[in-house]
Amino acid sequence: MFASSRSAGHNGTMYFSLSAGKVRGLQLISGAGGRFTMAAMDHRGSLEHELCAVSGQGCYNDMVDFKMDLCAALAPHASAVLLDPIYGAAQAISRDVLPKSAGLLVSIEATGYQGDQTARRSRLLDGWGVAKIKRLGASAVKMLIYFRPDSGDLAADQLALVAKVAAECRQLDIPFLVEPVSYQLHGENAATFASKKTSIVVETARLMTGLPIDVLKAEFPADVGLISNDEALTDACCRLDAASSKPWVILSGGASYEVFRRQVEFACRAGASGFLAGRALWQEAVAIDNRIERRRFLETVAARRLIEIAAIAETFGRPWYQKMGAAKDQLFEVDAEWYRNY
Repeated sequence: MFASSRSAGHNGTMYFSLSAGKVRGLQLISGAGGRFTMAAMDHRGSLEHELCAVSGQGCYNDMVDFKMDLCAALAPHASAVLLDPIYGAAQAISRDVLPKSAGLLVSIEATGYQGDQTARRSRLLDGWGVAKIKRLGASAVKMLIYFRPDSGDLAADQLALVAKVAAECRQLDIPFLVEPVSYQLHGENAATFASKKTSIVVETARLMTGLPIDVLKAEFPADVGLISNDEALTDACCRLDAASSKPWVILSGGASYEVFRRQVEFACRAGASGFLAGRALWQEAVAIDNRIERRRFLETVAARRLIEIAAIAETFGRPWYQKMGAAKDQLFEVDAEWYRNY
């Protein structure tokens, strides 16, 4: 059943129509209070370019080592971690660096995009899919999708791809997080794109959460280089919250830690259920060649950053089930015959 519908239970309680598997997955990637304090480390193409001194097997080993150090340092402080299938997901399980306290999200998309940089088309990773992510024991599926709501047929094709993966996640009863990433269209300059950022992110949220996804991983709905006053930033986040019919979290998108910390508070005060943070937590570690020093940075600076913004999300964020109109102890209706039709 679609995650956007509600049904009345036998006692009149309104239940959001999520299945048991979806609810369990969302519980596993959120904290006890229902907020998401997640760490992203599924980077591939851009990280390979920065991190790898050599290509081939040497690059593979460098990437795996970096992600294992990230996971070991940050996973104990996160409600979940996001890893990729090439360098991180199975390796974290094999090396026992993923604690039982942290859920596991795994990305499904191929890195990069097809087509021109002003007309980006996402694709799924060959040889990988929802069924394998489920078999791996992951808590949820994540998909990055390049998207401009005003790109005509391309936008329709991208939405169709999201809908296809959403249907597979529904069939296999695993939560689906979608990360739309905007970009400049042909003929746009940086200033024009920045001026449209709020409307792009808001309309994207409306369209994406109209599909049977479970959590939206949203860009911050304003260009902070263009808009800096608190009232305007609050308004942009409130518009995003109103447009999203599903729980949403904020992504860091390469922002500095200080900028992202402010964004987390604005977003959570407006209705976000937390964050999925990547480079804002750990980007300086990429330039540290000595592995012992890198681990020290991750275990101290990066971990403190995660703990700090997690406290902000726990204080101001909305529990994911409240966005759905459900209570923590009544997430879906269960009767004595539920297992027959599950």
